[in-house]
Amino acid sequence: MRSSSKTDLVEVWSGIIERQALRRGVLVSVRELTGKIRALINGWNKRKHPFIWTKTPEEILAKIDRQRKMTSPPSR
Repeated sequence: MRSSSKTDLVEVWSGIIERQALRRGVLVSVRELTGKIRALINGWNKRKHPFIWTKTPEEILAKIDRQRKMTSPPSR
């Protein structure tokens, strides 16, 4: 995994924490902050389920190829 991909995953997780645990909240201590984050993580883990792919790898790659062709500048 590229390091930028890891950074992207951290950013996504941080966004989830912000939206679901912290946004519009008033926290008066670090203990309260860590408690809210811990509660989110515990709830997240209780609801976990495996990701189920709905497309085959071939379908995904074909879509990527189509999108590249649409966004690529015309060849000269």
